[in-house]
Amino acid sequence: MSKYLLEGQTTERLLFRNIQPSDFNDWLPFYHEPKSTQFWEGLPENPIEACQAQFDRIFERYENDLGGMNALILKESGQLVGICGLLVQTVDNTEELEIGYSVLPKFWLQGFAFEAAQKCKEYAFEQNYANSLISIIHVDNVPSQKVALKNGMLLDKTTSYKDNPVHIFRVNQA
Repeated sequence: MSKYLLEGQTTERLLFRNIQPSDFNDWLPFYHEPKSTQFWEGLPENPIEACQAQFDRIFERYENDLGGMNALILKESGQLVGICGLLVQTVDNTEELEIGYSVLPKFWLQGFAFEAAQKCKEYAFEQNYANSLISIIHVDNVPSQKVALKNGMLLDKTTSYKDNPVHIFRVNQA
């Protein structure tokens, strides 16, 4: 298992745990909502194939110590709200640690992405995993950019990542 996972960490409303294959059907609605992936090119169009590709990558990251997404579980109900985590990424030939986050459509605009992303930031800096963290966000994905800004990140640069135009938001350890 990757050292970058937040298994057992909590926030006010959320519990972080490793993603399990049994989470697949609970996460699938993310791919049935076109707005979830409207900013990302190169994903399979079939929701089941897109979800499977993401799950394959999650477990590959776990096995290769490249960080990974955590399931975000709503403490009060046990429901899967979203996924968030620390991901080892290579951007412009530089290895970086990214805070990645996605929330199921029915939980949008309730502050879950920020709550989870903030916990990832605090945890990464407490563990001294990196001197700075990034979020890779499509240039047109304003909701995710707002989460990054609220999390204390600033626009560092604009570049191309996996054939998508992206903003790299960065926060430095205090």
